[in-house]
Amino acid sequence: MTTGVTPPERLGSTRLSNGRRLGWAEWGPESGTPILMCSGSATSRWLGLPVDTIRRLGIRLIAVDRPGLGMSSAAADWTLGDWTRDISEFAEARELLEMAAIGYSIGAPFALACAEVPAVTGVSLVSGTDELAHPALAPALEPEVALLVKRVAASASDTERLIATSADADVLWDVVVGTSHGADQRVYADPAFNRSYRRALAEGFSQGPAGYARETVLAMSRWPFDPSTISIPVDLWYGDQDANPFHSPDLGATLARRIPAAHRFVVPNMGGAFLWTHTDRILRSLLHRIAVHR
Repeated sequence: MTTGVTPPERLGSTRLSNGRRLGWAEWGPESGTPILMCSGSATSRWLGLPVDTIRRLGIRLIAVDRPGLGMSSAAADWTLGDWTRDISEFAEARELLEMAAIGYSIGAPFALACAEVPAVTGVSLVSGTDELAHPALAPALEPEVALLVKRVAASASDTERLIATSADADVLWDVVVGTSHGADQRVYADPAFNRSYRRALAEGFSQGPAGYARETVLAMSRWPFDPSTISIPVDLWYGDQDANPFHSPDLGATLARRIPAAHRFVVPNMGGAFLWTHTDRILRSLLHRIAVHR
């Protein structure tokens, strides 16, 4: 299959008031509707969405490297709250008065945290990592996930160091591909997607494994915000064959009940990578719900 993923059309970085930089990439018309892309584990700004869909819908897709990944400055002990403040300043600096956010896999809590950014008008989570440390999910967690959540709760710093000693771009690629559903395998086999994903991972680890380790610990921790206070539209998308234990043990059912304006979609016969095969449907839903909510 062909995903239509291409290299970024524009690359740059934005300096924040504290001196750090956020690296970013863009696709689509500069005058288009801005959508922030919060990508999966350790993937830098180099992985986007099918460019023909982006252009057809008039979207300006903006992928931003999280701290310590790609071109974004590392930040010791950064938090989801720090990420929210970074994106708020980023939006102001780049004059993004209104934008939406998409969170894929581990990018989900980072996208959802952006609901507190004044410029963000809607969020879509696709195959998203849930609040795995929430007590309501504890009985449903796979043993390896439950163990990691317990380790983070006991000592986040020790767990972070442990993760950093065992991860690199090749290891993560092998894990992602090797544990994926057949539908996902067809996405990963697309040469253009393969090149973009592998480059995104290589850049994600270009500063070493610390950025990946930090974001993993944050994803395994309690969220510093209450989803029940989110008032903007939130779409939750899951494939019914998604077997990734770090996404959501109940395909977002519990999370949907915690967010007042959430709509949950479960796509049949799909694994976790359907963001790149169902892009049009996902983006149209997000844009429609934002328009209705106004």
